[in-house]
Amino acid sequence: MLIREATREDWAAIWPFFHRIVAAGDTFTYPTDLGENDARDWWLLAPPNRTVVAVDDAGTVLGTAKMNNNHMGNGAHIASASYMVGAAHTGRGVGRALCEYSLEWARAAGFRAMQFNAVVETNTHAVKLYESLGFTVLGTLPEGFRHPVHGYVGLHIMHRAL
Repeated sequence: MLIREATREDWAAIWPFFHRIVAAGDTFTYPTDLGENDARDWWLLAPPNRTVVAVDDAGTVLGTAKMNNNHMGNGAHIASASYMVGAAHTGRGVGRALCEYSLEWARAAGFRAMQFNAVVETNTHAVKLYESLGFTVLGTLPEGFRHPVHGYVGLHIMHRAL
């Protein structure tokens, strides 16, 4: 698997799984009816932030990550990231590779920590992955997310020093 800078040409491969994930409404705080043009503009970030794709040997896009400063100004030393993996490629280490890559990027870019602002507590696979990579739950916003199946569930704030 290769992780490389995403290009606008990659969007055609990203959009189908991005749309499915967001429309499901169970892991991201994005509007479930988010249109393709807005989605592309939200996901494909301009430098110094970064968006990458994980591809296989044939060049098939397996997943993607966007990495950015979590806040501006005097809070700009904390990074954040988001990850999406195509359904056909889950459980194969793509998410872990993207997360590890984003941690390396953040460290090299001079960030002091990485923080995830809204990890849905019922997204147990993500929570377990992040914890295995050294993140801790700093707190949970009770009923901060309206899950389509479980109703109101918590949103974790997760953190890891770099």
